[in-house]
Amino acid sequence: MPNEAGKLGALKILLVEDSPEDAELLSDQLSEAGIQASFERVDSEESLRLSLDMFQPDIVLSDLSMPGFSGYQALRVVREGNGSTPFIFVSGTMGEETAVKALQDGANDYIIKHAPTRLPSAVSRAVRERRAEIERQRVENELMRAQRLESLAMLAAGLSHDLRNILQPLLIVPDLLASRSDDPQLRQLASVVAECGRRGHEMAESMLSFVRGSNKPRERVAIAHLFQAVQLLLKSSLPDGVQLRVEHADDLFTEANYTELQQCLLNLGLNAIQAMPRGGVLTLSALQQDADNIRLSVKDTGDGMSEETLARLFSPFFTTKPDGTGLGLISCKRILESYGGSITVKSSPGSGTCFDMRLPIQAAAAPVASEAELPVALGRGQRILVVDGEATRLSLLGNALSSQGYQPWLAADGAAVLQMVRQHELPDLIIIDSDIILLSAVSLLLSMQELGYQGPAIVLEDAGETLQREHFPTDIPVHVLRKPLEMRGVFRAVAHALEKPAS
Repeated sequence: MPNEAGKLGALKILLVEDSPEDAELLSDQLSEAGIQASFERVDSEESLRLSLDMFQPDIVLSDLSMPGFSGYQALRVVREGNGSTPFIFVSGTMGEETAVKALQDGANDYIIKHAPTRLPSAVSRAVRERRAEIERQRVENELMRAQRLESLAMLAAGLSHDLRNILQPLLIVPDLLASRSDDPQLRQLASVVAECGRRGHEMAESMLSFVRGSNKPRERVAIAHLFQAVQLLLKSSLPDGVQLRVEHADDLFTEANYTELQQCLLNLGLNAIQAMPRGGVLTLSALQQDADNIRLSVKDTGDGMSEETLARLFSPFFTTKPDGTGLGLISCKRILESYGGSITVKSSPGSGTCFDMRLPIQAAAAPVASEAELPVALGRGQRILVVDGEATRLSLLGNALSSQGYQPWLAADGAAVLQMVRQHELPDLIIIDSDIILLSAVSLLLSMQELGYQGPAIVLEDAGETLQREHFPTDIPVHVLRKPLEMRGVFRAVAHALEKPAS
């Protein structure tokens, strides 16, 4: 027994006993059996409630009959306060019927005072069973959370895919409108529509960020420009009594996705504003932490958070807001970790909260020509086979390529492609969506190779879903174009593929 009892560690044992001598005898018996414990004795309901809150015992040992207070009352109080705390009756007046009733009312065990040899083993067993139950509940909760995350990830993936297909025309049509008109008002409207399409695609992709991290292309982000944009967005949400302060150096840069970093700062800033219902100061700051990292901070002077809230803060679906989703902070955490960074939080009730985000410093990247500076060659009647199961995108791509002087052939799936190719000559270029049905992109290209096709191919790849490029046929130069599509990028990719093979 001593070895088994020692494995429990130091226990807190609460004795509900009106006799100090009996309480001392119980504590001596447990200590002699090898149970390491600190003891506290109470003999009234008021002192019991106070001890449950302050002492927080691992187990309660209670007499059955006491002047002005009974063991049954003690059991009721313990079960109301913390239903899982083990409770054992230790009494000299307990008969068989009384013992059965005690167990039915929720006691874990009963021990007769004049035969206490079973007490140490009963205490050890009750504590081990409680700890096993706590661990079982923890594992079940983790499993349920993992299942919910998996289900939500599947839902988010489906919604993201469908929304991107629905929003695709908002990225393709504006370029076509702008290329066919010199009306400045029409061009401005086309620009607005394109911006709405881009924002819609970013919103669709953000649904996946909390389960799979960041997949968006990175760029060199100037912290000064980022803070300026976040400051403008937060000002519209500042209530009376809340001041916004921004502190940063002008020469801080990191490599990240601008939209995602802005999303993180906005999320933390809005949370901070809501934590200051009576007013306060919200501070955004940035500094170089060391030679390799910068630190962005979002600090408020609000209500702060308890240790219990801090412990669950980055758990999916945990929120203290009535209308919150519990996904904002976990999304921020996964975004930052995907950059090789981290996020920490310091807070206490009444002292405000400070979130610190560490991001690696990246060297300056070489300047890249903007889309407006990249020439787009016009077609000369080249035959371009477009394979896409999304009817709207297929039609728009056909119209767009036709407007640039190309000769598009349109097919919704691989079977239609093979029938078309057998009836006509081979195309000069194939554009194929990675999501087509009946035949995969790889299988279709292998079939085209068997029919003698050796020209280039452009495969449309979904964001975040990297293609297994080593499976493509070696005789066909394959270029990859990331969705969502923008027509200038499509025209540039087509001209590039027709001019030279893929690297």
